[in-house]
Parts: sequence; structure tokens; C-alpha cells
Amino acid sequence: MIPSRKFLEEAGKRVAPFVHKTLVLTSYFLNEKSGAQLFFKCENFQKMGAFKMRGAINAIQQLSDAQKKAGVVTHSSGNFGQALALAAKSLAVPAYIVMPQSAPSVKVEAVRGYGGLVTITASNLEAREKAADKIVQEKGAVLLHPSNDMEVILGQGTAAMELLEEIEDLDYILTPVGGGGLLAGTALAAHYFGKNTRVIGGEPLAMDDAYRALKSGKIEANEFGDTIADGLKTNLGDINFPIIKTLVTDIIRVEEDEIIAAMRLIWERMKIIIEPSSAVAFGALLKEKERFKNNKVGIILSGGNVDLSNLPF
Repeated sequence: MIPSRKFLEEAGKRVAPFVHKTLVLTSYFLNEKSGAQLFFKCENFQKMGAFKMRGAINAIQQLSDAQKKAGVVTHSSGNFGQALALAAKSLAVPAYIVMPQSAPSVKVEAVRGYGGLVTITASNLEAREKAADKIVQEKGAVLLHPSNDMEVILGQGTAAMELLEEIEDLDYILTPVGGGGLLAGTALAAHYFGKNTRVIGGEPLAMDDAYRALKSGKIEANEFGDTIADGLKTNLGDINFPIIKTLVTDIIRVEEDEIIAAMRLIWERMKIIIEPSSAVAFGALLKEKERFKNNKVGIILSGGNVDLSNLPF
């Protein structure tokens, strides 16, 4: 189902009092290097350091008073856990966050710092889902999926909505894709607020389920593989995939060394901190520069929550 324009507009009004309207930055050097005119939407400057604050705050506001009292629960490798914990704290709602053993320690501590009640499980998806379901049964909390929830998707789409309000005539918007919430939300924003703006996802080659899903027309899984972009290890869902399948132009796969190189360029040239997952969209643009040459391109820098003791360069 493709939600109508009004749902995205309403989400924008709901999230505005609780999130930063993040900066759009440019770089002469990166424009020259890419051959395109680039506009970076800096969600690394968002509250809790990532775009996911938008989806979390929108989803919680849509709950009933009884549901808010019981609390919310999610499973997350880090950024959505932080987002839900902070959003819940902002609205005086309990938040239970299931996190895998593989989650960066900086993200686990951040969730706790925002008041989230953390449960650590094995790193596989089955273990995370089982732990979250147990909390739902015991506490009566509402399960909010990090990316496969329509209210979360609409909230995430408000980042691209803001970008298009500021830079009206973008030819493309590039965003990372893992679970698909940001990509689906961005595609909705481009569909309703862009002027023939095409949306392209960037994805780690080692975890390319979204690329394969767009080719096959059905949700695919990653049976094995790993990536430095730890926030992009999740799969598409049955709510966001129909939007992606209908509205996303393409997905570009990026190798690990290309992700690291893109991340380093932004650190060095723009003097801002982004995490590996955030660098994937820019890495995709650099990989296929000819496609974007002489175009105006928006890039969603999705987050900046980095473990500084474990940098790749």
C-alpha cells in the first residue's frame, strides 16, 4: 500500500517539535570529485545522532494512552534502540530495547543513557525477536519494528521532505538501505514533494538482499556475510518493500573498501562525523559517477554514532 500525501504531511507536523531540522551541507571539493552538485542532509546531527529519531517519535505519538502507559519494545543493533529510548523518554513512555551481543558498546551505553531498559541476546534475528516477544507478553508493551512499520516509515520520510523543501529541484536522492524504512520513507517524500526526483539506495555488497529483492520482485534474505555498515544488516519487510518496489529506481551495491573510502572522505573534507552505514549512499554515488554527472543529488547522511575506539582508518 502506498500511503497518501496527507499522511506524510501529518507525520511532518507531529515530529517537528521533537526533532532537529538538520542542516543541508555542500562541499566544493566533493562536487568536483563526483562531477555532480551534492546536497548532504545531515541526520548525523539529529537528536541521538541518527534519522531514526523521526520514525520513533512519530510511531509513539500514534499509540493510545493505555499503550503508552504499558510502554514500547523493539530489537535493534543500536540506532533505532537509541531513537526509541529517547523518543519514549521525551513522551514519558517506558522503552524496552533488545540488542544483540554484536552491537557496538557505544550504542548499548547510549540506549541506557537515554533511559532504555536493555536486554542483550545472541546476535541472530530469531533470538532478538524471541526476546522482544517475551517482553510484549510479560509487560504488555507495544512492539515497534525499526523499519517495517508504516508510522516509522512516514516519520523517516520527513528527512527527505525537509531536504526537498530546501532544495526543490533535486534529480536524485540517495540513501542507505538496510531494513528499508529510510529508503521507503524517502521514496514517498520524493514521490509527493519532488519534481521527477529519482530515489536510489546504496547497499553493502556483502549484504545485498534489497538489491536482489528489487530484481526478483520478492523479499530476499542474507544467508551469510558481514559488513562494516552494522546498521544495514537487516532485511526488508512486507510493509516497506511494496513502497520500495514501486517507487525506488535502483539499488547500487558498494564494497567494503568503497564504504570506508567514502566515510573517510566525508570526515576529512566536510569535517563531520558519520558512521559506516551512513557512508554507503555516498559510496554508491562515487561508484557510479557517470550516472549522476551534472545532476543535482541529495544524499541522506543517516547517522553519526561511531565507536571511536574501532575506526576503520
